[in-house]
Amino acid sequence: MTGEHTTAEDQGPGGPARTPKKPRSFWKELPILIGIALVLALLIKTFLVQAFSIPSDSMQNTLQQGDRVLVDKLTPWFGSEPERGEVVVFHDPDKWLAGEPTTDPNALQTFLSWIGLMPSAEEKDLIKRVIGVGGDTIECKGTGPLTVNGKALDERSYVYAGNTPCSVDDQGGQFKVKVPKGFIWVMGDHRQNSRDSRYQQADKHHGMVPVKDVVGRAVVVAWPINRWDTLPVPDTFDQSGLNAQPNAAGLPVAPQGIALLGVVPVVLWRRRKQ
Repeated sequence: MTGEHTTAEDQGPGGPARTPKKPRSFWKELPILIGIALVLALLIKTFLVQAFSIPSDSMQNTLQQGDRVLVDKLTPWFGSEPERGEVVVFHDPDKWLAGEPTTDPNALQTFLSWIGLMPSAEEKDLIKRVIGVGGDTIECKGTGPLTVNGKALDERSYVYAGNTPCSVDDQGGQFKVKVPKGFIWVMGDHRQNSRDSRYQQADKHHGMVPVKDVVGRAVVVAWPINRWDTLPVPDTFDQSGLNAQPNAAGLPVAPQGIALLGVVPVVLWRRRKQ
């Protein structure tokens, strides 16, 4: 029909038709996706959480040899320091692991530990329970109970069945110490099978662990599946009067709260883009 005006689909009124963009091949995108996944895994390992393997029986029955725990590495970045009752992973302060056997991981295990998907076999780390923090006076007499700032701890919920809170020996099982600021005093839950702060008093820190050497708090038993559980602070550490000494333990920020704060900027950015 004379005067009829038509335009091709996807053609603008003043230009040629646009050619649809051909989607990128999956096989071309795969290396990019793998690269992003590796970067995210490294960031998570460095700043958020990391898996650690339990190498001994020193934390029974709370932790069994071979358990995998997830350690919160985020809150220390915000000034939070270890608190009494927490289970923490820390670097060997002064050759506590001297003479201990080391494993020889294969290439795959080395790679997976590098990105944080497997515990590292090369890192010299230990895991114990925090009994005292800077300013605390800790004492063990006879078979117990263990006292912190003069308050007796009821440790039945976590000390290995059949063990006594204190060990009767002349190697360190009987002690009275005051924890300096910037340090913690740690003990294993399997009291009669743990070479912890009690038996390291001859080292350069007198058995104390520098807070700067703490990797983070163990929060979850992640493997094996049938042992999945959280690792809360026992109630005995909440008793009144335990904080007889000032404790500048940093910011008591829960990991969930920090995670929420991290999500808020992302949500706001997405809303601006819409």
